[in-house]
Amino acid sequence: MKSCSAAAPCSTANLGPGYDVFGLALDALEDKVKVSRTYPDGGGRITIKNSDQAIPSMPESNSAGLVVKKMMQDFEISDSTEIEVTKGVPSGYGVGSSAASAAAAAMAFNALYDLRIDRNRLVEYAAEGEVASAGTKHYDNVSASLLGGFVICRVASDRTQFIRLEPPEDLVLVVAVPCLEVPKKKTEVARSVLPKMVPLKDVVYNISGAATIVAGFALKDVETITRGIDDVIIESARKHLIPGYDSVKQNAISAGALAVTISGAGPSMIAFLKTNKNAKTVAAAMANGFKDTGVESRTFVCRASKGARLLT
Repeated sequence: MKSCSAAAPCSTANLGPGYDVFGLALDALEDKVKVSRTYPDGGGRITIKNSDQAIPSMPESNSAGLVVKKMMQDFEISDSTEIEVTKGVPSGYGVGSSAASAAAAAMAFNALYDLRIDRNRLVEYAAEGEVASAGTKHYDNVSASLLGGFVICRVASDRTQFIRLEPPEDLVLVVAVPCLEVPKKKTEVARSVLPKMVPLKDVVYNISGAATIVAGFALKDVETITRGIDDVIIESARKHLIPGYDSVKQNAISAGALAVTISGAGPSMIAFLKTNKNAKTVAAAMANGFKDTGVESRTFVCRASKGARLLT
């Protein structure tokens, strides 16, 4: 039985005003996926092997399974395949759990069959896995998880493009993950509360913030990045889904964070710092913010990740 394994990191999406456009890979946690060719010309059967019972065992409902299924169809591969997923990224908390599995699956399958798919197209395959959790393809988390660093997703009718920028070396992130029960398709639920129409002034404000973030990454200037992380459209619509949102944000700023926002669709929150000097203090302050509303949490101090990698 021939097999290949890959690991892909967790990620944060949006970064405030960059809804569905910005992604940032984080080195805090990772998923590992092993793809094995179990039987040649076995009718294209896919088996999911997973020790975590909360992860769907049907390929059509599993982020890694959806990726492999699509790649097998496109490359006309009819072998029987086994996918073993080792979860390190908690599901449903806004840190790219489904994206990590999908990115690792795409990289492992590409290596197993020596398909030599370019990174841009590999991200598109990984995005197939997001249908399992979000109900639709989106690219922010998977592009960051696969490519690493800070990624801008440009999705247009003519082509999909992923622009990667190397983050500043002094960028430090603190992620606070509340211990809450979340819906199985949490991202889909979080998308359902978003407004269908928004004031033009809010659009202009968010565009200026998004542009500032890109400039900050291009200049490798953490302070410029954090000046842009203020969202008046998506965050205001979702913050009521997060118990303790205001306390967590205010506590983090008071403890020395330069900016705080919801990580992806939440309920995790992420703080941005220029140095790790106050990182532990910020982490404790964010945990206390959740605790004030009766919610326990886990916190992680991390930096940007280099992205998915093959395992030997």
